[in-house]
Amino acid sequence: MLSIAALFILFPLLFTLSSAFMSSAESATYPPRLLPSGLHWDNFLQVVDTVPVIRFITNSFAVSGAIMLGQLITASMAAYAFAFLRFPGKAVIFSLFLSTMMIPWEVTMIPNYLTVRSWHWIDSYQGLIVPFLASAFGTFLLRQYFLQLPRELFEAAKVDGCGHIRVFIQLVLPLSAPSLATLAVYSFLTNWSNYLWPLLITNKESMRTVQIGISMLQFEEVTAWNMVMAGIVIMLLPSLILLIVGLKPLVRGITAGALKG
Repeated sequence: MLSIAALFILFPLLFTLSSAFMSSAESATYPPRLLPSGLHWDNFLQVVDTVPVIRFITNSFAVSGAIMLGQLITASMAAYAFAFLRFPGKAVIFSLFLSTMMIPWEVTMIPNYLTVRSWHWIDSYQGLIVPFLASAFGTFLLRQYFLQLPRELFEAAKVDGCGHIRVFIQLVLPLSAPSLATLAVYSFLTNWSNYLWPLLITNKESMRTVQIGISMLQFEEVTAWNMVMAGIVIMLLPSLILLIVGLKPLVRGITAGALKG
């Protein structure tokens, strides 16, 4: 039963992969064919020749990588403050921080767009990156993990004269590698798949990310679906590789962070 359910979930991915190797005539038949008559590798070369897909992938890597790095820095520092520092109103501020997770991104999209436009950041990397550098989910995830670290280590570090900066860099960060890896994988995959924001603030072809660029394979007169599917496979390949590599730390980090409130 589980195998049937898994096959049902994987069917769109398998159909996309199969269609990517079909000829144009095979991909346009009705009812749709499930398997290609041969492996038409030239579909992928046609995608590269038709649209600057390498440029799009480079843009997506640069944007997703910068956001991932930024979220690791901001979330780890904020999580340390909420976990170990004492300051007035910490519980209230943390609750307000968490409440931002309940606000849909679409609600803040227009104010963010007006801000980015007023700063002349349309068609720029900073416009694609800066609005996503902080993450309430990442802060919550890391704080929960930090709270599970042995208190005895921090007491021993204080006896040795370590301040907060040294404890954060030399003790907390090395011990929290699994949760940091989890946040890194989650952040990269989430922003790699981002479609609406790049569509809104990029007009130049050279600034398009891969999700926007693949839509250029659809033409008004006729659409070669085998090329579209080949483009989607190219788009999915980096994220699938990262997901396969980072699946275990992703699951381990999320479950570990859910143990302590």
